[in-house]
Amino acid sequence: MSVLARSVGNAFRNKVRTAAVVAVLAAAIGLALAMLVANQAVGAKVQELNASVGTVLTVNPAGGQGFEGGGEPLTAGQATTAAGVANVSAVVGTSSLRLRNATEAAAQSANGQSGPGGPAGQGGKAAATLTTSLTAAVDAGTLGNRNQQANETTGSTGTTQQPVRSLPITATGIGAEVDTTGKALNITQGSGLGDYSAASTSALLGTALAEKNNLTVGSSFTINDQTYTVAGLFDAGTAFGNNAVYVTLPTAQSLAGTPGELSSMIVTVDSMDNVAATKTALQTALGTDKADVTQGQNLQTAVSSLDSVKNISFIAFIAALGTAGLIILLIMVMLVRERRREIGVLKAIGAPNRTIGLQFVLEALVLAALGSAVGAAIASFASGGIASALISSNTTTTTATTGRGFPGGAGGAGGFPGGQGGPFGGASQLLSSVTASASPGVIAGGIAAVFGVAIVGALVPALLTARIRPIEVLRGE
Repeated sequence: MSVLARSVGNAFRNKVRTAAVVAVLAAAIGLALAMLVANQAVGAKVQELNASVGTVLTVNPAGGQGFEGGGEPLTAGQATTAAGVANVSAVVGTSSLRLRNATEAAAQSANGQSGPGGPAGQGGKAAATLTTSLTAAVDAGTLGNRNQQANETTGSTGTTQQPVRSLPITATGIGAEVDTTGKALNITQGSGLGDYSAASTSALLGTALAEKNNLTVGSSFTINDQTYTVAGLFDAGTAFGNNAVYVTLPTAQSLAGTPGELSSMIVTVDSMDNVAATKTALQTALGTDKADVTQGQNLQTAVSSLDSVKNISFIAFIAALGTAGLIILLIMVMLVRERRREIGVLKAIGAPNRTIGLQFVLEALVLAALGSAVGAAIASFASGGIASALISSNTTTTTATTGRGFPGGAGGAGGFPGGQGGPFGGASQLLSSVTASASPGVIAGGIAAVFGVAIVGALVPALLTARIRPIEVLRGE
């Protein structure tokens, strides 16, 4: 019988014990693989964030922070000034609008309630509120209704019960095919808007908003009685992000009646190394009394939290891997002690130490293979939940401080109850958008590491076989 066949046979000599060992190994290996999958997923997300928006600076009107933000709107001239700053590779202006369902607005007007004036945002003035035929894809909920009631005039009826409100819809005029964080729009159907520097009657809708209103590419809707055609659908990855409309910058400025004004500017720096210096230069060029330049602090917090999750998951992977190796070591030591007589007989009939040691290593690998198969299945089902649990436990503070949709958020766009809160206001949503899936490559890499640990764990017991003297074993000592 070959060494391999003898090793496989020995692994199943005691089926009950083998099953118990495999179950324990599977739990440790499954945890190790799940942690590796989470580590890879979080690492990929960090790279994605750094690559897409890590070099983005946001410029808002000075003094625009908070509920009663002041400041004057930015201008096209300031955009030109920003573009001339060293290391600035692109400047994209935005103009924020908020859309109310026309039917709901008319009903509120009939009840003596004024339309939502909208709290001030970072732009120092409320985002222009327009009517639309669209219905918001996200319900206001308790907080949303409370915020809206707090920020809107209650009307002359005084004690009249407020009707259930729907959330306003985020509409953004944009000077390039990017979202409000500077990331390229993920257009899932149709096409972009073409020339973003020209007025157009085409628009991009979030997938949730389009589904809510039964719209597809080529369908039409209205904003202030002007008909717009859906040129494409985009997926922002979040419910609030998909409750949005993008139009070209001149179109939004025309709708708002503010030609030449900008709610904010998205400035892209040519490299991560130049971000800090460019931020200072940009602030100097625009003037501290005219503009606030930020580096997306919420994004930095999100990335920092993700880095913590990545480190924790890697440490947990190493710990689980070491646990699996220790289990194999203990099991093989027990087997060597249990089979002392068998080993002594093999040596007495001429079996070399190398062959006997190899037999025990192969037997350990058989157990590791069985544990890896079951562990991979466990990781496939559990990796997503484990990654979410790790992220949730490490981002509670971040979510509490950055994930709220304060009325009057950044640039007006975030001024909607429960909205994104500005270009980087969706930090908590960035965190929650990490998807951990057990890819074959990651699982294969994890199993290779398990086999490596199994070999190390089995070497010590295999070396112990060399110390067994046949004559002592046969004499029963």
